[in-house]
Amino acid sequence: LESPPGRYVLGWEQQCFDQIVADVFGYHAIQIGLPQLNGLRENRMPMHALLTHANDNRELINRFHWHPIEGSPTEMPFANESIDLIVLPHVLEFASDPHQILREVDRVLRPEGRVVISGFNPASLWGAKQYLSRLIGNPYLPRDGQFISLLRIKDWLQLLNYSLDRGHFGCYKLPLQGESAMGRMNFLEPMGNRWWPIFGAVFIVSAIKRHQGMRLIGQVQKARIPSITQLTPAAEPNQLSSTHDAGSGK
Repeated sequence: LESPPGRYVLGWEQQCFDQIVADVFGYHAIQIGLPQLNGLRENRMPMHALLTHANDNRELINRFHWHPIEGSPTEMPFANESIDLIVLPHVLEFASDPHQILREVDRVLRPEGRVVISGFNPASLWGAKQYLSRLIGNPYLPRDGQFISLLRIKDWLQLLNYSLDRGHFGCYKLPLQGESAMGRMNFLEPMGNRWWPIFGAVFIVSAIKRHQGMRLIGQVQKARIPSITQLTPAAEPNQLSSTHDAGSGK
């Protein structure tokens, strides 16, 4: 992340997170991991926290004045349905059990809450370079990272009854190490957005948790209220005469 390509990725993701979380309202927002990026910078909730490990760099945590909470993303120290916003910058692809992390996110997120996920796109030049560099024993990105496609993450979220709100691809420059070389490729950004948008090196997706409720199946039959004449049975003529005789004593 300190290299020119790493700073390039952080800059693009910071802009996208700022746009997505600016209009998310509530009380509690959590970012999991990657303290080099402030995914909650433009959010206006009163409480911003960073879920960290005990061995995380404290200087990075103090850079953005985070409220650190030690814990594991697979067993979050939060109550059920208590969080309004969760951001996961490059968390799932470096986790041994990404499904469990999403289950924990679903547990602690309120109904209509939002989760924002970023990751590297395997169907990109960066993903191809990572695959080839692994073959020669010198991976370009961290070795333990397993790139997950955006389509797969969308399937996981839909299985959890989340509705997809926004999705972005970005970072179309070649992963070169020189700062000047990266600067000369600025023209690739608008070209990539227009001509090959799904091959961006990084993606960000936002989804909203939907609450399961009751649904009426089929047509609703309206019950007719009977009138007062229908509730009172009509008297027969012979019943009226017998009633009159009883009253007269005959």
